Amino acid sequence: MWKRNLLFLALIGGGTVTLGANLMPPREAKPVTRYDAGAYHDADFRAVVAKVDGSFQRSWGEQKIQPAPAAPDLAVARRLSLGLMGTVPSLEEIRQLEWLPAEERLAWWIDHILQDRRFADYFAERLARASVGTEDGPFILYRRRRYLSWLGDQIVAAQPYDQIVRDLIASEGLWTDKPATNFVSVTAKPDDGNKPDPIRLAGRVTRAFLGLRLDCAECHNHPYAHWNRDDFQNLAAFFGQTHIGFKGVHDGEGEYEILDKKAKKKSDQDAKKKRVVTPGVPFAPELLPDEGTRRERLAAWVTDRRNPYFSRAVVNRVWAMMLGRPLVDPVDSLETDVPIPAALQILADDFTAHDFDLRRLIRVIACAQVFRLDSAADRDITEDDEKAWAAFPLTRLRPEQVAGGIVQSSSVTTIDAESHLVIRLIRLANQSDFVKRYGDSGEDEFGGRRGTVPQRLLMMNGSLIGERIKQSPFNASTRIAWMAPDDPRAVETAYLAVLTRRPTPEEADHFEKSLADQTLARPQRLEDLFWALINSTEASWNH
Repeated sequence: MWKRNLLFLALIGGGTVTLGANLMPPREAKPVTRYDAGAYHDADFRAVVAKVDGSFQRSWGEQKIQPAPAAPDLAVARRLSLGLMGTVPSLEEIRQLEWLPAEERLAWWIDHILQDRRFADYFAERLARASVGTEDGPFILYRRRRYLSWLGDQIVAAQPYDQIVRDLIASEGLWTDKPATNFVSVTAKPDDGNKPDPIRLAGRVTRAFLGLRLDCAECHNHPYAHWNRDDFQNLAAFFGQTHIGFKGVHDGEGEYEILDKKAKKKSDQDAKKKRVVTPGVPFAPELLPDEGTRRERLAAWVTDRRNPYFSRAVVNRVWAMMLGRPLVDPVDSLETDVPIPAALQILADDFTAHDFDLRRLIRVIACAQVFRLDSAADRDITEDDEKAWAAFPLTRLRPEQVAGGIVQSSSVTTIDAESHLVIRLIRLANQSDFVKRYGDSGEDEFGGRRGTVPQRLLMMNGSLIGERIKQSPFNASTRIAWMAPDDPRAVETAYLAVLTRRPTPEEADHFEKSLADQTLARPQRLEDLFWALINSTEASWNH
């Protein structure tokens, strides 16, 4: 009998320990993600980081600007997580990060993110906004989810960026079987026999992959660049033989024709005459191959390593995704008469030299001094400081980042591709509904975003926050209330979960006094603390 009682007590004890472990991650958790520390100490890698740093340091010296101090490790981790995964680090991940020596944390965190499917999916979504927009596209002929899934798979497989772009421009097949063809099929015109739109395709190619606004020359010559209306029409002509049919996207006979506005008009019939436009490129014609379909030739020209705009465009976009604003603004206007920043050219040259490796580009930017600067200093940060990148730029979070942060901060464990399917589906539904109500920023990726009264009301009274902080064994506020041994530990843990930092002494004193009030049950007091932190101004900004 005593053996059975002992076994029963052992089972109860083991279950209690297991429950406790699941309710709250340990204060010290050994990282499980492997990373190659040597890659960050490679002489070539360190040299390019030093060149980027040197370019900014010279500029600061010339302008007599003192840069902000280095940001804390957790602030840098939060920036990387928001910029590359659209969410904040989990409490579990913070424990793993802080288990490491300080000098190893940045490298481990970068590689931890790059190995996470959340990165591939979020990065794919951000790139897709530039290449296919946010629209649903024509019914039946376009599958945005298939496109995003394929693009995410390419990122997981570390496919070189130039190959991804060539596939987008030149692929043939059904949009379900060959998802890259959705780049073309999204422009299908149902009122014109589902023909793809050469004008829209040419505009997407130049803006997304070259960082050029050649489509501005569709109606008039470009005011700041040497290309003109004819150049844009010649570029659109590369899609004149592209068709959409039962076989999907394919190339065949045909020409791109436009109304001949240059010809003299003697009658209404003459006014309707069209002329055939010959394919051509606006610069560097020597890079255009003679063989292949028109789209294959265009794809080869766009991605040629000697095309100066190709690498600059993706570097400018990735920089903006990570730091909130591009080196050259607007992000798709590299034809501006403003000189190209030295850092942009250094990064573009390195990106080309390393076969268009997106992961290396991200690693270099993340290790650069500018990315690791604080957003504040012991003096006021001026407009000149911000223009010179002498402090990390303060930017308002995108809607999906706000939603991602709320969902993750309300869970003490990491919500990722390894989480239970039900948890992932709930997260997806919650975020989708929140973004719809909050207001999606659409294709305006890096335009100035202002907070609105409806957004603030949604944050204060919306169902997402209410569901995520209410008393429940699945919510972080309740788990912390149960497991934190004292009020100081509870306040610290809540700050780490929501803001990825520890409270200042003044903040800790304030909230510890609030938690000491016995009027409400402890879970209710933690719920109020979470509500206050999630609704704080700090939680809605990247810094």
